[in-house]
Amino acid sequence: MSTLSLQGLGFTPFFRQSLAQLGDSLIPARVAVAHRGLWVCLTPDGERTARLPGRLRHAAQDARALPAVGDWVALTAGPAPDDPAAIAAVLPRATALVRQAAGRATAPQVLAANVDTVFIVTSANADFSPARLQRYRAAVTSGGAEPVVVLNKADLATPDDLVALRARVPRGLRVVTTSALDGAGVDDLGAELVPGATVALVGSSGVGKSTLVNRLLGEARLATSQVRDSDETGRHTTTHRELVALPSGALLIDTPGIRELALWVGDEDPDEADFIGVLARSCRFADCTHAGEPGCAVRAAVAAGELAAEELADHERLAREAAWQRRRQDPTAAREHDRAFRKLVREHQAIMKNKRR
Repeated sequence: MSTLSLQGLGFTPFFRQSLAQLGDSLIPARVAVAHRGLWVCLTPDGERTARLPGRLRHAAQDARALPAVGDWVALTAGPAPDDPAAIAAVLPRATALVRQAAGRATAPQVLAANVDTVFIVTSANADFSPARLQRYRAAVTSGGAEPVVVLNKADLATPDDLVALRARVPRGLRVVTTSALDGAGVDDLGAELVPGATVALVGSSGVGKSTLVNRLLGEARLATSQVRDSDETGRHTTTHRELVALPSGALLIDTPGIRELALWVGDEDPDEADFIGVLARSCRFADCTHAGEPGCAVRAAVAAGELAAEELADHERLAREAAWQRRRQDPTAAREHDRAFRKLVREHQAIMKNKRR
């Protein structure tokens, strides 16, 4: 990557102010690649490798406190010019794309930090799933970024098929149709690819993310692979997250294909920003479950044909998962849920006992 100014790397006044509070001797740098125990960082003077002191590693409560790709960090120079720098601090994030890490343990994983827009890449074949798009939208919006659906591999579908697929995208999501293979529609992504802006690509394996990145870079930098004919899915050709500069001046973070995006519930409700969340604000009761209460604006929208029943079912499934994940993350919430459930069981048992009398 050629050298860029701090502004070109996305160093906004928000990060400048955070760095100023730490002192004048620290070097601002942006994490481009995160290896185990070693980070490749970008500065106006070029790339620098950096390590995290043990005291900071041990003080981290979870993975969110460690540097992730896209993070701004404050560095102190090593004792010799060629020695790795030391990461003195991770600057506060403007946004973060976080998921529940793979495995049984309840732990977060930061996929990308300080991202303005997330391109949710899907393809015009068997990979297309409205439920998955809802899940990605929830993760992106709860982290503070803007989601855009990229319906890729348009060359595999007829114009009528593409119209039908676009109609199945959860409402409220912007959709751009592309064919990374021949470049059709890629220019329509330009509104987000402005100098200093940061965009991340997420999606399943085989949806054409690497081909799309190569198209945006103007060179075949990333390896690509064909999808399997049996299930129209592909292998992971991107093996790690990396921040790269595009010819437009924007910065792009490519991510490996995600087999399953499990939600990590933060301070924001992942359902607040979607169409159903907005509808729910008009329900007569603030705690409406949309299961038959009078004055339910969501059910009214389904009855009027303004909302598909399948979209509502996907939304409710996601809400249940978010509630379950919140209990996993918060022992207090889990205890409250257990108490409420036990109370419900006792009430049901009392009703059944009275019926038998």
